[in-house]
Amino acid sequence: MNIIRLSENTFLILFEQVIDAENFSRIKTLVGKIKQTMANNLIDIIPSYASIHITFNLSALSGIECQQQLEKLLLSTDSDDDNVQSTDVIEIPVYYGSEVALDLSYLAEKAQVSEREVIEIHSSKVYDVYTIGFAPGFAYLGNVDQRIATARKETPRKKIASGSVGIADQQTAIYPSESPGGWQIIGRTPIQLIDYQRENLSELSAGDRVKFIAIDKEEYIRLGGVLPSEITTNNNTVNNPQGDV
Repeated sequence: MNIIRLSENTFLILFEQVIDAENFSRIKTLVGKIKQTMANNLIDIIPSYASIHITFNLSALSGIECQQQLEKLLLSTDSDDDNVQSTDVIEIPVYYGSEVALDLSYLAEKAQVSEREVIEIHSSKVYDVYTIGFAPGFAYLGNVDQRIATARKETPRKKIASGSVGIADQQTAIYPSESPGGWQIIGRTPIQLIDYQRENLSELSAGDRVKFIAIDKEEYIRLGGVLPSEITTNNNTVNNPQGDV
């Protein structure tokens, strides 16, 4: 772990540059310790896959003092520490029906398992929210079981419906609003995960833990889910395979 000073009142703590649960466990532990120890001097703290970005109050704490506190906390950080935050699991219902699971059959064929097995594998794990990015409220969750890990589409679709659940490489995510996207779509949740009227606009934050709950069509509709009038085909694409869409 390395501490890098980015500006007068910001630091970046770099961890091993890998995306896995063990690495992120250390990040969650350190975030918890920093919030407890330096709460009165923090302006913002942003955890990500393998780093923590910290903005502190320069009028209350000098850069040297802040770095010394961070170094002390780093020395005491352990992935098994009791201070790991957010142990509660957020359950998110997902309908994996063919009307909304645009790439489920493709993924099943690629993984050489049945569609039912893909659903069972995807919904059996508890995922960590590693970071929020790409679009407001777009949470990157990991890691998916290697049996169903798959690359993004070479050409993104022009439009992915709000609530769509997808897989890209070793991660899974939910599109919180309608947007272009290149993830392999395997289901949709009826839950609204973003509210622009709320101070914390997203239901999910880095460090949260998420489990998907498979539901049937009736439950999906009862919870407010909407079915497309016709199934979007894989030809509905745009030639702009850039970024993390």
